[in-house]
Amino acid sequence: MPAQVYTTDDVSTEALRGKRIAIIGYGSQGRAHAQNLRDDGFDVVAGVRKEGRGWKHASEDKIAVAEPAAAVKGADLIAILAPDMTHDGIWKDIVEPNAQKGATLLFAHGFSIHYGRVQPRADMDVVLVAPKGPGDLVRREYARGRGVPALFAVQQNATGKARERAMAYAKGIGGASGGLIETTFAEETETDLFGEQAVLCGGAKELVMAGYETLINAGYQPEVAYFECMHELKLIVDLFYEGGISKMNDFISETAKYGAVVSGPRVITEETRARMRDVLKDIQSGSFAREWILENQAGKPRYNALLNADRQHGIEKTGAELRARMAWLKPGGNSKPD
Repeated sequence: MPAQVYTTDDVSTEALRGKRIAIIGYGSQGRAHAQNLRDDGFDVVAGVRKEGRGWKHASEDKIAVAEPAAAVKGADLIAILAPDMTHDGIWKDIVEPNAQKGATLLFAHGFSIHYGRVQPRADMDVVLVAPKGPGDLVRREYARGRGVPALFAVQQNATGKARERAMAYAKGIGGASGGLIETTFAEETETDLFGEQAVLCGGAKELVMAGYETLINAGYQPEVAYFECMHELKLIVDLFYEGGISKMNDFISETAKYGAVVSGPRVITEETRARMRDVLKDIQSGSFAREWILENQAGKPRYNALLNADRQHGIEKTGAELRARMAWLKPGGNSKPD
C-alpha cells in the first residue's frame, strides 16, 4: 500500500511553539536544521564546544550558542545530529544527566536507537526526522520557499505528544513542503543502510570499478574506460533523479536502451540478488552494526585499509588527471586548467 504523504496543510507546528530546541552537532544537517528552525520562528540553541568549529559557524549564522550540557538543560527538544558513533557518549555524558523530564529526543537516523547504542530514559519522547537530502540542500531549498521530503517516526511516546512534535520539527525544517512520510526507526535504519551498501555507495562503486577493470584488462585505454564507466554515470543518475527510469529511456539512444534491457540482467543476476539479500540480513540481524561498532572501538584499521585501497585504484589516478582538464568542476566554473 502506498504511504500517506503529509504536506504543509496537514501539519501544525503548535506542539513546538514557545519550546526550546537544542541542536547537538553543528555539521551538515545540524547547521541546516538550526537555521531553518530559527527562520521559522522557533527558539533554537546550538550545543557546541566553546571556540570550536561548530561554535564559530553557529555564531556566524547568528544562532544562539552554549556548551552542549548547558544547551540541553531546559530544552524541550534535543536533536542529536552528530555522527552515529558519537551518540552513546553524547547521551551518557551530556543528554541523560541534563535533559529535563518529558523532553523529546530527536535523531536524523535511527541507527543508535535501533541497535541499542542509546537507551533513552522512560520519561522522554524519542522521535526521528530524516530529510532525504544533504544539509546543504535542506537549507538551500528552504531558503527558496520549498523543501526536501523527510521521513518521521516515533519510537517512544512518553508525553503523548511525540508524533505532533516530530511533525512540527519536520515542518519547521521544510520537510512538509517536500512531503512527510511516516515510518519506523527499524524501517528507516535498515533501508538506509541497505541502500548505501548495496546500491548507492557500495554497489555503484564496485560496478564502476569492475567495469573499468574489465575494459582495461581487455586492452582499452584507461581514459576511455574512465569516461564510459564513471564520468557518464552522472548523466544517467541525473535522469533517474529527475524522472526515474522512464526519463532515462526517453533520453538515451535506441541502441543504448536495447543494450540495457538485454545486458543489464546478465550483470545483475539472481546471484547478485541473493548477495543483496545477504547484505540485508546482516543489517536486519544487527551483524553489520556490531561489526561497525567493534571496528570503531579498534581504531578502524580494516576500514582505513579498505578506503586506502579505493584511493589507490587505477580509476582514481586516471580520473584525477582527466578532471583537471574539466574547467566546469573548478570553483568559478570557467577557469582554464593549469
